[in-house]
Amino acid sequence: MEVVRSAHPPSRPVATQEQDNATAPTLAPRSGAARGLVAATWVVSGLTFLSRIAGLVRDAANSRTFGSGPDFGAFTFAFLLPNLFRRLFGEGALTASFLPRYTHLLDADPARARAYARLVIGSTALALIAITLLVEAVLAALWLRWRGEADLSMRVFAIELTMLLFPYMPMVCVTAVLGAVLQVHGRFGPTAAAPILLNVGIIAPTLGAAAYAAVHPEFDRADGLYFLGLGVLISGAAQIVWSLAALRGIRAATPRPSREQVAAMRPDLRATWRFALPMILGLGVLQLNTFLDGLIASYPFLVGPKMLGFDYPLDGHSAAVVGYAQRLYQFPLGVFGIAVATAIYPALARASRDEADFAEVLRHGLRLTVFIGLPATLGLVFVATPLTAVIYSGGQFPAEDVARVARVLAAYSPSVCAYSILHVLTRACFARGDSTTPVRISLAMVGANLALNLTLIWWLGEAGLAVSTSICSVAQVALLLAGMKRLGVTPIDAPTARGLLRTAIVVFVMTLALSAAAWLLPEARGDWSGSVLPLLTLTLIGLTTYLAAARWWRLEEWRWLTRRGEGL
Repeated sequence: MEVVRSAHPPSRPVATQEQDNATAPTLAPRSGAARGLVAATWVVSGLTFLSRIAGLVRDAANSRTFGSGPDFGAFTFAFLLPNLFRRLFGEGALTASFLPRYTHLLDADPARARAYARLVIGSTALALIAITLLVEAVLAALWLRWRGEADLSMRVFAIELTMLLFPYMPMVCVTAVLGAVLQVHGRFGPTAAAPILLNVGIIAPTLGAAAYAAVHPEFDRADGLYFLGLGVLISGAAQIVWSLAALRGIRAATPRPSREQVAAMRPDLRATWRFALPMILGLGVLQLNTFLDGLIASYPFLVGPKMLGFDYPLDGHSAAVVGYAQRLYQFPLGVFGIAVATAIYPALARASRDEADFAEVLRHGLRLTVFIGLPATLGLVFVATPLTAVIYSGGQFPAEDVARVARVLAAYSPSVCAYSILHVLTRACFARGDSTTPVRISLAMVGANLALNLTLIWWLGEAGLAVSTSICSVAQVALLLAGMKRLGVTPIDAPTARGLLRTAIVVFVMTLALSAAAWLLPEARGDWSGSVLPLLTLTLIGLTTYLAAARWWRLEEWRWLTRRGEGL
């Protein structure tokens, strides 16, 4: 489907930049879109980093208060559905469909753009509220059917938590669409900071439950999970208020549309929803695979200990173990990988009519993504055990569960770089109006991941879910790079390939340094105190080695990230 485009194509001012050595590939950003990419990435990365730090504090409080047993596994399961909708509709398909159209309308006629945004936000809220009511009705029917059966008490508990948490879905999706409006106007900060409200909304009741349980030993900690659900709902409402407040200045500076203009934008609204449907799969592979991982891990308390007459290879702790590991590997993915993809999408949308500028922004984004994502992937393997112990161990979280989470985390690590690249490539396809290529590939990968999940868990346990996700993410990158020819763009030309190779060599040097350090350091124990020193040492050595080598070799990616005064 063709994306609505501005009548005025973006200009292409030419910038020149000296190379730091004769052999370095040249990638001097010519377009204004490319020049703004790094600045936006810094804003999103910085605030997302703060949000993720708050998320780690949240997870640390949860693990020590509630542990990794079936009770917290039920809470993890209950969060799957609202998170799936949030990532598919709010932060994925709908915003990806909305953003290019809104960008081009804003360039042509701000009043029409505002009318279009009003229609999309209103229709999104109504549609998601209707879905929420339908899901709640189905869950209520299941609850009435099973509530009296003692052997299904954990299943009933999971349904109760899901009913409590699901109304968070429409609130966070509307927040994401409001955030897309802010991003087009160059305001990346408010949306990147909004998840901090969610983390605060969970940390407060968690600490309250822990304090109450310390004074009242008879208190069932599982009951505290209901208060966590209430905290999630309160934070969802706070995120909407936060986003609307950030939009106040933009609304005041944008002409108010007439009723006729609003009515005239209804075809654009229908086109947005038609284009959003294939995007659900195009951008949603990570989310769908994460959902499948959580669903398969939740099988023991949702269905039972057997499958087809055989003992199921996972237990009641598996859902929480997988959920804790996903939180850790999504930390670098969200801070760095998704940050580049978020920053690059408006730039790709604006450059989509000029093939040279479009290719430049895409290659620029790919190189930045690999420069940040590849060392994060390798580093995560080395620090998996001490990181898990420092964040989660203590209280209700035993050392044996630290080892389980660390194994799953190490198996997930290749997904960090792969999914970072996928977000950039998929957004490039959608910015050019191509939804077919990513959807076809995504359908194949979701099916492959499900088949591998159900196969590998019998040999690798819950780590098999992570291995399957990593295999499919790498395969999807290869397939999507090959499919980009449909756009008439070569994502990796000779200078880009040389730049990626140089980054890989620097990462190899970092890996050698980390291997030597890991051999010399004492083995990290499964407790907090014995893991802090190995974690800090490995992190410092890896980061210092990588940045020093990148600077010594004068990698262009390093210059882009550090010399903002040059227009990058």
